[in-house]
Amino acid sequence: MNYLSTRGHPDRKRFCEILLEGLAPDGGLYLPEHYPQVDTATLAKWRELPYAELAFEILSLYIDDIPPADLKAICARTYTAEVFGSDEIVPLRELEDGVYLEALSNGPTLAFKDMAMQLLGNLFEYELARRGAELNILGATSGDTGSAAEYAMRGKKGVRVFMTSPDGRMSPFQQAQMFSLQDQNIHNIAISGVFDDCQDIVKAVSNDLGFKRKYRIGTVNSINWARLLAQVVYYFAGYFQATASNDKPVSFTVPSGNFGNVCAGHVARMMGLPIQTLVVATNENDVLDEFFRTGIYRVRAAADTHETSSPSMDISKASNFERFVFDLVGRDAGRLRSLFVDDLGRQGRFDLSADPAFRQAAERFGFKSSRSTHADRLATIRDTDKRFATLVDPHTADGLKAAREHLAPGVPMVVLETALPIKFAATLVEALGHEPARPARFEGIEALPKRVVKLPADAEAVKAYIAQNCD
Repeated sequence: MNYLSTRGHPDRKRFCEILLEGLAPDGGLYLPEHYPQVDTATLAKWRELPYAELAFEILSLYIDDIPPADLKAICARTYTAEVFGSDEIVPLRELEDGVYLEALSNGPTLAFKDMAMQLLGNLFEYELARRGAELNILGATSGDTGSAAEYAMRGKKGVRVFMTSPDGRMSPFQQAQMFSLQDQNIHNIAISGVFDDCQDIVKAVSNDLGFKRKYRIGTVNSINWARLLAQVVYYFAGYFQATASNDKPVSFTVPSGNFGNVCAGHVARMMGLPIQTLVVATNENDVLDEFFRTGIYRVRAAADTHETSSPSMDISKASNFERFVFDLVGRDAGRLRSLFVDDLGRQGRFDLSADPAFRQAAERFGFKSSRSTHADRLATIRDTDKRFATLVDPHTADGLKAAREHLAPGVPMVVLETALPIKFAATLVEALGHEPARPARFEGIEALPKRVVKLPADAEAVKAYIAQNCD
């Protein structure tokens, strides 16, 4: 399997090359040259597999430069009941008639990001050891990616993590999870700005090829194909749990800010998984909802990015959206480059409203979308607690609200859980008047000593900090 850049760079690379690289040299994102197709017989074979074995089967379609026995061992080491709390790894429960909740937040940091990051940590350690190399990971987080990456990479040989986050824009619990880590290979950098500023810094550093090579910069954000690939697995696992046979379609609703989670669903659908609809659930930062309603993709400036009660979705530049648009325009790299480099780069927007391709977003690729407000989240949290004795975090509440707007008779709707409610306790208290349950291992975490530096929203300042801490 070879990988290409969405922006047309002529090089083709193998999986382990792009695992350590992140962005392509031309600033594009890597995608496989084709999506492997899964037929009904294969689905039938996979239906009864434990999660780790299912992960191996799916990953094997995309990874042919790691010996199968080694890849199988990595999957078995990653997806265990000890790490994820149950043998199912991602257990599914029916919340109400036709609406299901897929639990993705039982990993070490209580968020769905653990599903991919735990695998990524083991893949990094394996490949770096094989090469006798080191890697400096530069990441951006709006809350959950950072802690998931740091918990996956802490103590890993040959790996340092430099994680940027928007200063003061995460929940106290999220901050404490990251900033309380004292491991010497973990570096937290609070940026004066919003998540998009952090993401811009990561891209700017990644596009400085001289610096990137000198300091061996890699990424763990979902611009890294390996992370997105790992997320494809739980769409198959959710489908198998929601159906009794492979002739039944299922829809998924995905709370989304950076488009990585739902892009994994797009990949699963392109492989042949019978997904009818992929519902993109957004908050007040509704860049993605605006596109799927109008065909206009319009990024917002930092000053126009709202600070909301579902903060992990406070994003106005959806990095992974480029991967979907590449497929939407028929994998035409020139057209993609014109949209993202020329139109978006110069005008802050592009317009596909009059393009026949835009209609395919729903007709061929199954996408629909919805938007939620703070009031919607509070109402959904209260309703879910009252009717089903179930607490959900604000992002999952956004997902439930969107799911109910797009139900189709006879088609199960699976809502992907984002995080456990304790990560956003203030909103739960506002909605219900009490704090959600907290795992014992996180008692008093907010009071622990913190290890973090504050820097301006400036790529040069971040590069200087990395250089200083790599000597």
